[in-house]
Amino acid sequence: MKHGEKLAPVAAVVSAVSCMACCLPLGIAAAAGTAGLSLVLEPIRPYLMALSGALILFGVWQLYRRGPSCQRRSRVGIVVFWTCAAIVALMMVAPQIVANLLADL
Repeated sequence: MKHGEKLAPVAAVVSAVSCMACCLPLGIAAAAGTAGLSLVLEPIRPYLMALSGALILFGVWQLYRRGPSCQRRSRVGIVVFWTCAAIVALMMVAPQIVANLLADL
């Protein structure tokens, strides 16, 4: 598996998690920093969500394209990709639910 196949889904998750910075509960020790970050990231949240979706599509293209290579895809790479895709999809559909789940950890 090439590094690009691993990097695209992880980058999508990072982008999706940064989208929810505005939804994190403020009852933690770093509430002031999180609140400041959420104020900065809130205006660009739709762009971050679009970037997450684009990176997932890029990952699908890299993972499932047919080329002259005979190299098999590893199961670990496929599991990592689809786990990241599920996290991104959940962040796009219900960011507050994910924020509440993370706050309960």
